[in-house]
Amino acid sequence: MANAAPAYQAGKGSALDVDRAFYGRIAQEHGGRRLIDKLVVPIRSGRAWRVPAGHVFRIVTIDGPQVGDLNIWNAHNPRERMWASRSRQLQAAHVSTFDRLWSNLPYLRPLVTITDDSLSGYGVDDVGGRVHDLLGTRCDPYVNRLLMGVDFDFHCHSNLVRAVAPYGLTEFDVHDVLNVFQVTGLNDEDKYFMRACPAKPGDYLEFFAEIDLLCAISACPGGDLSVPLWGPEARDPIDVCRPLGVEIYAVDGRLLQGWEPPEVPAYAGAHAMRLAKPAWAE
Repeated sequence: MANAAPAYQAGKGSALDVDRAFYGRIAQEHGGRRLIDKLVVPIRSGRAWRVPAGHVFRIVTIDGPQVGDLNIWNAHNPRERMWASRSRQLQAAHVSTFDRLWSNLPYLRPLVTITDDSLSGYGVDDVGGRVHDLLGTRCDPYVNRLLMGVDFDFHCHSNLVRAVAPYGLTEFDVHDVLNVFQVTGLNDEDKYFMRACPAKPGDYLEFFAEIDLLCAISACPGGDLSVPLWGPEARDPIDVCRPLGVEIYAVDGRLLQGWEPPEVPAYAGAHAMRLAKPAWAE
């Protein structure tokens, strides 16, 4: 079967035409960065953190395979947040080095650019699975009640809700995720599948912050996803749950020369709407 061309293609100089030399330097010149903070996300919990524009953050599998569900917001305006479906269209259903995660309308700009990925060599496995997934979304207690008939409060959705509460955000701010370190795909029936996480201790996915960010991640209660979460063989997978690490780095100004935070699109229209003249103006 012929391979179809992607719907969205990068013209030279467009926002999809990533400056690989610039982001490559950010990834490779470790002498040009300084660790300013690090945190541990315990099993079945979530943590949130801020990242200034022009900084780098890295998500790390500390003790071995573990999936994490990532959310990202504009630190100053949480209405601007990661848009998983548009990122999937503009980049790929599974992301890696030089891919970007985009914000929602009406902002539509890159929030982060992926600078490094220790699992970039995973490729496509024997059943079509790939790593770092934008296909699915977070597990949540509502679908658990729907499918299993019981309540469980430590799904990724709930972990993210607890993580962002100290920042004044609520359940309504939690959004579709990037499933970091998660291997997924679509089977022959076009249905979503998940496979066991391939990460080893010390594997990482690294991001460059294009604007000031608030980020949050859940250490998925499914752990490395080697245990079925639903269906007749489902059981509590707590024995395959492991913590995640987050590292935040300041980048030397010399490496940032020529870079500027991205602007929102200069769309000047009003969606073809005209405001009615108020009665008092008649």
